[in-house]
Amino acid sequence: MKIIHCADLHLDSQLTTHLAPKKARERRAELLSNFGRLVDYAWNNKVAAIMIAGDLFDTPIISVTARNLVLDNIKKYPSLQFYYLTGNHENDSLTTTVSKLPSNLHLFTADWRSYCLNPISNWPVVISGVDLNNPAFQPPLTVPNLAATNFNLVVLHGQISAYHQTNQSENIALEDLQNSQIDYLALGHLHQFQSGDLSPKGKYCYAGCLEGRGFDELGQHGFVELTIDEKLHQWNFHFVPFAQRELFEIKVEITDCKTTSAVLEKIKETLKQAKIATSSLLKIILFGQVSLDSEHDLTQLQTDLNSDYYLVKLVDQSTAQVDYTMFAGDISLKGEFVRLVQQDQELDETQRAAIVKCGLQALNGEDLQI
Repeated sequence: MKIIHCADLHLDSQLTTHLAPKKARERRAELLSNFGRLVDYAWNNKVAAIMIAGDLFDTPIISVTARNLVLDNIKKYPSLQFYYLTGNHENDSLTTTVSKLPSNLHLFTADWRSYCLNPISNWPVVISGVDLNNPAFQPPLTVPNLAATNFNLVVLHGQISAYHQTNQSENIALEDLQNSQIDYLALGHLHQFQSGDLSPKGKYCYAGCLEGRGFDELGQHGFVELTIDEKLHQWNFHFVPFAQRELFEIKVEITDCKTTSAVLEKIKETLKQAKIATSSLLKIILFGQVSLDSEHDLTQLQTDLNSDYYLVKLVDQSTAQVDYTMFAGDISLKGEFVRLVQQDQELDETQRAAIVKCGLQALNGEDLQI
């Protein structure tokens, strides 16, 4: 038997932090289509069930398009079972806006609920869960009695910690779950894949988000696939990369670059060596010390790179390097300005260099590159 554990799809996310309106709409559509891709993957790979461990949607109020797409995909393969737990970003808006739910969609409430996938098997697979984010949930989190003869999956959405924390219903204390016959704890809330041991025999796992949305969600994203051998009473799980686009943060040193063209060449060389796909979303951080006579136009760099990659965000952390000896005997306005800045003891060297660079640009009648 195969089971998929996914979480934090955040469908209907606005995505306007880094994307222009047109691309934000396109990216929202991609995230929605990714749910359909996931369902098709499950069907084509003979998966019995999909566990959604919270935050299927990004907000409590969802669009008609998102609602219909999710429900249509659930109905698409009636024998594929869905076990859906809401998260802290959403509520039950999916289920309350339709008069009749698909028979293969199973929900969790503020009280513990369990579902058996194979009741006639000699190793029953049981999925149990409780909605910690439901206002009706009453902490503390107490796991019901789970039969040692079952393969027990538990679905929760929240932040794990070593010990119990009061006044935080979404807190999941691992000490409360130990010795409770849990074989696999399917978690949602954190957006990066991670797993660990759950005493005495189990594993806990965050599937991470299905698709990265911002530069705090770098690298590969996808879901977890479990394989359960009911005859041999053995099981394993592995992470499946599934995102249509990855997000990267790339640092490029431009110390020796004198011109915009040189900086662009250095960036492209770095991206080529890193084997970054053109479908990626990139945050490129420029760093290093550059001389006052060098220039790198961020607008021009942005335009050139956007033609090669889906999204590029440039962050300039380079600092100017000032040779004060060049201005020591300069009796012009420029020389006087540089010497005044150099003598200001309230500034550190990074601040002095930045002020000198901007001041000289202004005196030269150039556009400021701040």
